[in-house]
Amino acid sequence: MAKVIGIQFQKNGKLYYFDANGFEPKPGDYVIVDTARGNDLGEVTMGAREIDEETWRGPLKKTMRIATEQDIQHGVENRQKEKEAFSICQKKIAEHKLEMKLVSVEYAFDNSKILFFFTANGRVDFRSLVKDLASIFKMRIELRQIGVRDEAKMLGGLGPCGRPICCGTFLDQFQPVSIKMAKEQNLSLNPTKISGVCGRLMCCLKYEQEHYEMTRKKMPKIGREVTTPDGAGPVTDLNIVKETVFVRLTNGDTSEIKEYPLESIVRTGDSQLRPEPVRREYSQDGEQAQQENKPKKSNPDKENFAERVRTAEGAENTETTSKEESGSGKDRGGISSRKPVLGQPVRRENPNRKDQAAKKPEPAPAPQPAAKPAESTAEPQKSSWADALEKAMQAISQDK
Repeated sequence: MAKVIGIQFQKNGKLYYFDANGFEPKPGDYVIVDTARGNDLGEVTMGAREIDEETWRGPLKKTMRIATEQDIQHGVENRQKEKEAFSICQKKIAEHKLEMKLVSVEYAFDNSKILFFFTANGRVDFRSLVKDLASIFKMRIELRQIGVRDEAKMLGGLGPCGRPICCGTFLDQFQPVSIKMAKEQNLSLNPTKISGVCGRLMCCLKYEQEHYEMTRKKMPKIGREVTTPDGAGPVTDLNIVKETVFVRLTNGDTSEIKEYPLESIVRTGDSQLRPEPVRREYSQDGEQAQQENKPKKSNPDKENFAERVRTAEGAENTETTSKEESGSGKDRGGISSRKPVLGQPVRRENPNRKDQAAKKPEPAPAPQPAAKPAESTAEPQKSSWADALEKAMQAISQDK
């Protein structure tokens, strides 16, 4: 177990945690701690507390000592020097005609460097400014560009509510805020009414967002039919803070909007119990069965389908059997016959293919018919045409 303390280096600034290192300062005391930029003076805002070292993220910097009166006086002198450096830097910015706004100045506790915080619309080339400041203060100069929210936090001020801004009093870090929060809270989307002194959305929109989200899940949506003690009607509006619902009730040709508490509202969908869905399973034969411990029901469509499949399969088997009986044990073309299987293509012969025609066994030579019957077969055909032509010629001659 280790003891940690919470320290702030600026008024209402971010809270940093340090190892107490055996000291037990009280809130309001000043201590000297080891930081990334050397020893610094900070104010204790959280007393020593024991924590589990295994659950803590990374090692902690240690507390060097409790600040003395000389350390506190040195910190006060640095605050006075910061005001002088602020005015000097503003003059140099005007001389170099740089488009930047100086916000704040900080002296390191050991007077090793000075930090200048500024805001700008874009990137600024301040190399010449750094050279002039270094020649004046004879120490390391560092310029940092910050955002408009950090500027408001450093300068402070009064918000639209008439109270000091939250980031300048108790907020140690900024939370993300979106326009969706203003819509869910039924606020006006006028930028001048939902923006803070920094020009961004007010941080207080985040405070009640969780309550609005949880309450909206319990309340019906606008336009949904609900049942009230006075009758049923659609929801027209919601009051999230009071947890009440406005419902339009129709009585003949007139309608009236009434406000009801959420406890007295019954949703139309909640009053009726929905039947549980029936899970069904199908076997390979096409038969249909319900869940276990339930009587099976027959489906005539499935039975008819299964019967048609069996009939088609039997017809294919009969056709194949007839072919085998009529042939010599093999299909034409030397391909052995196979029983057709449902779902697989049936291989059939094409009599026009040359390869099958070549393998086709030659039939036995048929007896040659006599010459006279062949001539007699052709002569009646010729005589019939000749008789018809002769009759036509006689009819034409008679007409003439």
